[in-house]
Order: sequence, then C-alpha cells, then structure tokens
Amino acid sequence: MVIVDKPQLKEIEKKGFYDVEVDPSLDLFEEIEKLKREKNAIILAHYYQDSDIQDIADFVGDSLGLAQQAAKTNANIILFAGVHFMAETAKILCPNKKVILPDLNAGCSLSDSAPAPLFAEFKKKYPEHKVITYVNCSAALKTMSDVIVTSKNAVQIVNSYPKDQPLIFAPDKNLGAYINQLTGRNMVLWNGACMVHEIFNHKKIADLLSDHPDAELIAHPECEASVLSLSKYIGSTYGLLEYTKKSITNKFIVATEPGILHQMQKSSPNKIFIPAPTNHACACNNCPHMKLNTLEKVYICLKYEVPELLLDSETIQKALVPIQRMLDISAQLGL
Repeated sequence: MVIVDKPQLKEIEKKGFYDVEVDPSLDLFEEIEKLKREKNAIILAHYYQDSDIQDIADFVGDSLGLAQQAAKTNANIILFAGVHFMAETAKILCPNKKVILPDLNAGCSLSDSAPAPLFAEFKKKYPEHKVITYVNCSAALKTMSDVIVTSKNAVQIVNSYPKDQPLIFAPDKNLGAYINQLTGRNMVLWNGACMVHEIFNHKKIADLLSDHPDAELIAHPECEASVLSLSKYIGSTYGLLEYTKKSITNKFIVATEPGILHQMQKSSPNKIFIPAPTNHACACNNCPHMKLNTLEKVYICLKYEVPELLLDSETIQKALVPIQRMLDISAQLGL
C-alpha cells in the first residue's frame, strides 16, 4: 500500500490505482473543496451514493437531474459519483470536458442485462418499432435508440408518440410494464431488471405495513409489480424525495436503494424512514456498484484526474441524438 500525500502519479499507476491509501490525517472534505476550486471541477452525485459523498457534491440528483446539470455546467472537470453509464451520459453531453469517476468498476446490473450486440439482433425483429431506452444502459445501447427516458419522464415521453406507433422499451421490464399499465400501451419489453429493485420481498413488506399501520409504502417503478401494488406512491428517486417532503404522513417504508434516505432525513428530520425489507436476512439493499465509490476515492480521483471516462467520437455523436431529444422534451414539459 502507498500513502497518498505527494506521490508521483506514475508510482500510483504502477502499484495499482485502487491500492492507494489516503493519509488518515487529511480532512478530506476540506481537501476536496480545495481541489474543486483549483481545478474548476464539479462533483455530481446520485442519490444512492454514501452520505459523505452526497454532502460534498455540488449537485445530488436522479438520472435526469444529473444529465441536466452535466449539460449546463461551466466546469472544466466533471467528477461523476455514480455508476458507469451515468458518467458516459455526462461525457456524451460534454465531449470537450474531462469526465472522471471514482471507480471504473462501478457498473450497473440493469445496464449489463442488455448487451448491445444481443439488443441489436433483438431490434431487427421489430423494424417498424421506435426504440425507447431507459437511461440505465450503455452508451452503445443509446446509439441504437430513438429517445432516452428516465423514470421521471418516461410516461410523458411514451405518450408523446402516436398511439399507433409500435414501441420497444429497454432494458427494464418492470419499469416498462408499469409504463404500459399507465399508458395503455403494449410496448415490446426487453427482459432486463435491476438487482437492487428485484429483491424486495412482498410478504415481508406486507407484514411491515401491518406492524406500522401509520406508514406508507413508496416505491421506485423498477420494483416488481407485486411490490408496486402495495405502494401508496410510485416514482423516480427525485419523485419519492419530493413526495416525502410534501406529504402529511410522518412515516414511510421506502422501496428503493437506501442511499436516498439520507436526503429524505435531511429534508424532513422529524419524519421516520424505514428501508423496505428484501429477500435477504437483513433489511439492507445497498447497490454494490454505487457503494464502490468512497470519499477517499473521490479525493484520489480529483487529485490525479483518473480514472477518466473516454468515448469515441462516433459513439458520442450517435448517442447524443436520443439523449438530447429527452432533454428537449423534458424542457418542453417542464420536467
């Protein structure tokens, strides 16, 4: 292991980036703020990040909010504290900016469930269909899409297409089925799912609701239908947060990655938030990919500006079209 105070970057690269140990005497919050000022850098963090990373970020949000922030930032460097596809989206929107992320291994089970070569063959079976792709997918999949959506704007964007236009929705089958239910569509669904939202246990949640009759279940639409059927409110991470702020209810059971509870508790300190139980013995449901990022890695990443997210120009140009379409429609709809 190497202590990071003033080592040479080549020494870090030689010994392995993730084997670097941060000097424990450093005040990481202070050091990161200093580096942001020196480098004209911005930190974008998803709601599912550790609370320390959320607190040091310049903007915390869901996929749509983060994409909107990336598109309009004047920073020279974007440090994306999230997962790989989110950093790719930032790079597509800001090809001339340096996009770095604390851990290149922070992937996404949902994105991985739709390999681009397999999806390309799937798409050939439906030549008349437009492709609506959830933002939780690879840049390669985005290049095959007509428009990108997030859980916040998916229903509105689907409804923007004529009723007689056949559609493919990928990669999340649960979100796609939920949208079909709300819109009366019959979109063809790719068989993908998020490992975090698939393991909530219907019976345990029902039992928990019985134990807490004064609580409401709120859920992300990536959850299975059996969980959504118990929910008082279904929405994006941003939507869930806003609902808890405005609701007169004081106790919530939350069916999504528990990182969002940090913002919920900050916004409503007198309310009670209970993570929904899963099929595991514990009540935990942390995303292992999101939690690869740590405050120490954020510091190292910003100090040495590695790892950097790179995409070829052709991928950027092709993927930008459906992402920009999403941003334009969202702006028109006031989302």
